[in-house]
Amino acid sequence: MSSHEPVVRLLQAGDELAWRRLWDGYLEFYQSTLPDSVTDATWTKLTSGDAAFLGTVAELDGEVVGIANSILHATTWSESLFCYLNDLYVDPDVRGKGIGKLLIDDLLAKAEAQGWARVYWSTKADNAVARRLYDRYGETDGFVRYARKFE
Repeated sequence: MSSHEPVVRLLQAGDELAWRRLWDGYLEFYQSTLPDSVTDATWTKLTSGDAAFLGTVAELDGEVVGIANSILHATTWSESLFCYLNDLYVDPDVRGKGIGKLLIDDLLAKAEAQGWARVYWSTKADNAVARRLYDRYGETDGFVRYARKFE
């Protein structure tokens, strides 16, 4: 395989600096800020071995250029797990090279191999670039998300 081919692998402890750089870019993209304690807790969840949290990264030429943070959970709608792709972000310098698609395809392959019932994700309605990619996987499900914050 050429060193110029992107690869997806599980998040590792040695990826922390790269993950945090991309996480910061993700938060900036969504014009959000979080306390450092939340970022620290997220990193710990993704690297602790807790089966409910799955972190994957995409590498290009040995550099981590994309992240996908997912949560596996039980549901009342199936006997099998659902997987929520909570965060997907690709370094702007390498967008358009199929990195986001590779991360999603890897997650879908895991779902099929492990018998998960559903993989789902959301994005802002005006995120046209991401939606062009997501539209390749199907249509929106027609649900409107509501949220009430307590922190």
